[in-house]
Amino acid sequence: MSNSVAVRNWCQARGVALRVLSGPLSNFHDLAANDATTAVIINMITAVGQFQRDIQNELTVEGIAAAEAEGRYRGRPPALTGERVEEVRAAYIQQGTSIAALGGSPRSVDTGRYAASSTLSTVRCS
Repeated sequence: MSNSVAVRNWCQARGVALRVLSGPLSNFHDLAANDATTAVIINMITAVGQFQRDIQNELTVEGIAAAEAEGRYRGRPPALTGERVEEVRAAYIQQGTSIAALGGSPRSVDTGRYAASSTLSTVRCS
């Protein structure tokens, strides 16, 4: 939001008219004019924009804190854990099978399970 004030100040210092060609501010002849009405309007727009940004930042911080409290922050949970990681790693090293093939097919919506390749058993990921 400070950019709009900086642009306005730059235009005022050089005597350049700042005109919006379309949208809600298009009815102003010169947004860089040095009159009280234009200054109030620019300051209000800047203040409201900054207020919206501050609210969004607060909500983001609150959302991250809530997610961390529930233990679900920092991306999706790992698909493989514990022994399963070691099984896949061993199969990858010993057989040269790709990680994608070892991980199985995409999650089935109705069962919530991964179908495993022929060398590994089915794993529940939830």
